[in-house]
Amino acid sequence: MDDLLLSKIRLAIVADLLASEWASFRDLQKSVGATKGNLSAHLGKLVESGYVDEEKSFVDRRPQSRYHLTALGRERTIAHVHSLQALLEKAVES
Repeated sequence: MDDLLLSKIRLAIVADLLASEWASFRDLQKSVGATKGNLSAHLGKLVESGYVDEEKSFVDRRPQSRYHLTALGRERTIAHVHSLQALLEKAVES
């Protein structure tokens, strides 16, 4: 399992990014249901680890951040899900 993805919020972020090419900070906040500060901290960890790319720009003179799941992030998320599935299969067999 991937320790970075054991966080409910980080897992929700990567799950949301799996389904879209790019997502804005605002869209992620609505989807994940986290406060701005909490979401920012979790996104920072994902960006720092190389799981997520961040792009900052200005739209109508307002700062806008958007995020994209990297190939590494996609690979690690899929591996994490496979680990969870293996745990479930093992539990069902017991």
